[in-house]
Amino acid sequence: MPNAKNSVKHVLFGSLIGTTIEFFDFYIYANAAVLVFPQLFFPSSDNTLATLQSLATFSIAFLSRPLGSAFFGHYGDKIGRKFTLVAALLTMGISTVAIGFLPSYASIGVAAPLLLMLCRFGQGVGLGGEWGGAVLLAIENAPPNKRAWYGMFPQLGAPIGLLLSGGTFLLLTDTLSNDDFMNYGWRIPFIASSLLVVIGFYIRTKITETPSFENSKKEQEEVKIPFLTLIKSYKNQLIFGTFAAVTTFLVFYLMTVFTLSWATSDLGFAKRDFLLIQLFSVLFFAAFIPISAVVADIIGRRKMLIIATTAIAVFGFAFSYFLNSGSSVMITVFLCTGMALMGFTYGPLGTFLSELFPTVVRYSGASLTFNLAGILGAAFAPMIAIWLASTYSLTYVGFYLTIAACISLFALLVINKEEHKF
Repeated sequence: MPNAKNSVKHVLFGSLIGTTIEFFDFYIYANAAVLVFPQLFFPSSDNTLATLQSLATFSIAFLSRPLGSAFFGHYGDKIGRKFTLVAALLTMGISTVAIGFLPSYASIGVAAPLLLMLCRFGQGVGLGGEWGGAVLLAIENAPPNKRAWYGMFPQLGAPIGLLLSGGTFLLLTDTLSNDDFMNYGWRIPFIASSLLVVIGFYIRTKITETPSFENSKKEQEEVKIPFLTLIKSYKNQLIFGTFAAVTTFLVFYLMTVFTLSWATSDLGFAKRDFLLIQLFSVLFFAAFIPISAVVADIIGRRKMLIIATTAIAVFGFAFSYFLNSGSSVMITVFLCTGMALMGFTYGPLGTFLSELFPTVVRYSGASLTFNLAGILGAAFAPMIAIWLASTYSLTYVGFYLTIAACISLFALLVINKEEHKF
């Protein structure tokens, strides 16, 4: 049962609010990378080139996330989850607010994209430390038969953050002229995120350490350098856990960043219309996260992920059929199906990855597997997908997804999953 000092409500809300803020910050950058930054930070006569340059800065955060995982994971395993969660939240928040104040390329030239990349790097470091700690806050306070249920609350931060960020951009584009939006409107969500950070900071400071971490300290179960212990003793879990999570990242960023870019630049959709379709599809993402968690607590986390990953592999073959249809209804069905599958795989993922490691290296292990998978599955996914679709066809983007799902399926089947004390 939860620590006597931590009520169930505080534990679950504390894990949810942090990831909601983190993913809100992360996704407003994703929206801006497609809708704003190509024009303001990467001026080019070739729109596709400007978009690819902008998406390259989007990738920086995925490359810096493992650094955040290693840094915050080290202190999370050594001195505790609480302090580390607060520090990660502030790192992400400060980096995001700073983006809202950056001058454009027209004002300071090449320094503008360089500063943007620095802020994006900070976002990645913060998120690299945030996610693992939020998941552990939930599952290390959970009853054994409800770990997936508790572990899905921080996962819900992803669709909630996406709804907030997408809704904010939609509201701004509806209420401001295009000139006003490009001049100052896009900055509003970045700066306004400071209010969410203050709320998250307050809630996080009210939560005490998890029972698992406290018990580990009492029993003097400690390793000197968690990262080195991971490499030495948990290579199998680290490697195959990373590949098991790759498809989760890929399907999400294909359904969001890639489809938004492709639909508005090549399929003729107005940005507002497609954002509305995407926001509707996110409801399916949110709905299937708790459903998958309930099933995962019954049949097991690995079995749930195997089923979801198999379904994603099949879905890849239908990619071009739906997206090339030219029908808003068909494309809506396509996005809703993809997001539902994302919910099925994302819901139990945090619990599954956390259960691969013992308490003394759990923060580092879960964070690193998750964020290394982000590099492989998402860092360059929008750029690869745009290149495949432009050079060959959308069919090859579907093949890309199916191949990744097959790799994840293999990893799920061969991973060594030991039982660890919580």
